[in-house]
Amino acid sequence: MKRIVMVAIAVVLVPTLSWAHAVVFPRQSAPGAYEKYVLRVPNEKAVATTRVELRFPAGVRVTSFADVAGWELEIVRDSANAITAAIWTGTLPAQRFVEFPFVAVNPKTDARVVWPAYQTYADGERVEWTGPEGSKSPASVTTIGPVAAVATASPTVGAGGYVRWLPWVAVALSLVSLGLSLRRPDPRTPS
Repeated sequence: MKRIVMVAIAVVLVPTLSWAHAVVFPRQSAPGAYEKYVLRVPNEKAVATTRVELRFPAGVRVTSFADVAGWELEIVRDSANAITAAIWTGTLPAQRFVEFPFVAVNPKTDARVVWPAYQTYADGERVEWTGPEGSKSPASVTTIGPVAAVATASPTVGAGGYVRWLPWVAVALSLVSLGLSLRRPDPRTPS
């Protein structure tokens, strides 16, 4: 019985631990696009997260930020007045996550954009989300490139995907239903 409980706990926790890191969405975007990005930070520790820092990679021009309730934003600029980092301070309890939206202009050419992030906890521990993919603390990465090529790789998007024809099926079914509800009753059938 103990073994079954241990396996069940492992099945529940392993996926959680593998996703418990700071991630910038979307993971793919078009060259030169004005993109709404969102930094999602979970708190996987027993103590509160009190500070989150995101450094913006060269070639990405940040233009604005959304307010996040309960969090103060400090914008860091370089000598040319370009935004190079954002620091949010607040309180994120255990087993919660927070999202920090911002708008940025992508590089004009295909690129691999790496987002170094730093998460500080109330006990003073600082986790650096700066490692390579597959590491214990990977940095989030956004691929800048042709979005159409990326979209057709998904089974739910693109020319053959169901997302493209699903609205037409819904319209057809609606018209059939409307036609059936408006038809006149057959006078030969008893009421």
